[in-house]
Amino acid sequence: MINKKYLVFGIDLILVVGSFLVIWSVYNYSQPVLLSPPDELVTTENAVLFEFDKAGVILIDDNVDFTSPQEIYAENNLVVNLKPGVYYWKVKGAVESEIRQFTIKSAVELKLKRTETGDGYRVVNAGNTRLNVDVYEKGEYVDSVVLKIDEEKEVSGTTFIGEEEENG
Repeated sequence: MINKKYLVFGIDLILVVGSFLVIWSVYNYSQPVLLSPPDELVTTENAVLFEFDKAGVILIDDNVDFTSPQEIYAENNLVVNLKPGVYYWKVKGAVESEIRQFTIKSAVELKLKRTETGDGYRVVNAGNTRLNVDVYEKGEYVDSVVLKIDEEKEVSGTTFIGEEEENG
């Protein structure tokens, strides 16, 4: 006859090992997979493509502790527009993924278009950050305009100097 003590120990061992195997397989098969953006990406593009598998929530924050994350309930292949800065991201499914980082650098780009009448210009913010544009006429300061991203304004002048808006 089998000792009851060994029988109980055997059943307990089977339950513990079985539970461990179930938890391990669930964790491995439900671990989110991060595809894009790659870790430590540096770009000037504001539109960031997020590709992942086995998750439904993206967390994006400007600090690695995720104290104030933007939480987006989404599917794979989501494009999010972000301002220049350093960001951290992870996804949540059955479990959370690893944390990745990417950086969007400021791109200051000012374009000029002649007006139809030919007596002035349209200044266009073609970068990814707000711009302060100083307008000069023959070396003399005459005006200043603030341009949002993709915004354009008609101005009269001969020289235009654009710089990133400090609090933009």
